[in-house]
Amino acid sequence: MSIRTVRDVYVVDAVRTPVGKFGGAFAGVRPDDLAAHVVRALVDRTPGLDPARIDDVVFGDANGAGEDNRDVARMAVLLAGLPVTVPGVTVNRLCGSGLEAVVQAARSIALGDSSVAIAGGVESMTRAPWVVQKPERAYPATHQQMWSTALGWRMTNPRMPQEWTVSLGEGAELVAEKHGITREEQDAFALESHRKAAAAWQAGLYADEVVPFPGVELDRDESVREGSTMEALARLKPVFRTDGTGTVTAGNASPLNDGAAALLLTDEAGLRATGREPLARISASAVTGIEPQLFGLGPVEAVQRALEKAGTGFADLAVMELNEAFAAQALGCLASWPELDPAVVNPRGGAIAIGHPLGASGARLAGAVAHRLAAAGSGKGVASLCIGVGQGIALVLER
Repeated sequence: MSIRTVRDVYVVDAVRTPVGKFGGAFAGVRPDDLAAHVVRALVDRTPGLDPARIDDVVFGDANGAGEDNRDVARMAVLLAGLPVTVPGVTVNRLCGSGLEAVVQAARSIALGDSSVAIAGGVESMTRAPWVVQKPERAYPATHQQMWSTALGWRMTNPRMPQEWTVSLGEGAELVAEKHGITREEQDAFALESHRKAAAAWQAGLYADEVVPFPGVELDRDESVREGSTMEALARLKPVFRTDGTGTVTAGNASPLNDGAAALLLTDEAGLRATGREPLARISASAVTGIEPQLFGLGPVEAVQRALEKAGTGFADLAVMELNEAFAAQALGCLASWPELDPAVVNPRGGAIAIGHPLGASGARLAGAVAHRLAAAGSGKGVASLCIGVGQGIALVLER
């Protein structure tokens, strides 16, 4: 029995579209076209790489019920004009899907099954369809329930305990209760997310990673609100609890969004073929489970495990990209990591401002960490997301 040597995995490049808001600039763009765009952009930005050398394309997609059905990764390969010999596979770990795609592609390279891969994610929450179950008998006389697939659990198995199947927003309220996080703290966190994102765009800091979609007039993330204030946020009513105890609003939660992101990953041989210097190297990853209603705290243990695998700690981190599904859950995670300097977290804004196109967000975060480390010239970073139904995922990168 032969033992294979684990190979280093490099992030050569990372791109993303601007993130569109629900019903916004990307409302007329299919998700498979969004995915194809970032795949094509990576190939075009690496002219030294023969596209036929790409061993696989792995994409995350949290929905898959509409135009992103039938393996959107393979559709992206074909629509991007890559050789038909390049395969594609789609993975689903809900909000962590894009990062799961990076992990799976990196694992394939580390084990020697691939040399060059593209990993990414896509979501169009705007174009997510409505679905209805088939009737249990022919010619029903009653109406059938219809669900929107844009967000949340639907057609829940009645065997699931009710406390597990609460809404995502109610889960955020539970985290706020658990950690004593006030409405004002959540609003302040949200305001800071918008402030940092707006400042980053004004300074041109996203120029290296954002690739506008042709024919769509959107050159920056559509959900960023430069003029937001604490007063404006305070006027918003709680969405999920209306009995006077609610703290989670549309202002301190991530919006519904559309977008795509992708990374080019290689081993040493693949890196030489690109003729480029890598942005970063992937060190370790971890995925963990937690009680479904406390999904927002999923990153807590996932990040700790990933750092342990990488042989490093919070004090060594130059940057962390933590997905802001809700201000409450992000603050809950930060409260669980007292050793972490909050100044390194989401330095150019997070999902509350930038947006959270479910299947794409993990790839966006991984790409952001890689670009930040490359700009710094050295350091270590983490990308992490909470995941609905109670999971967390984390990836450690270094340069």
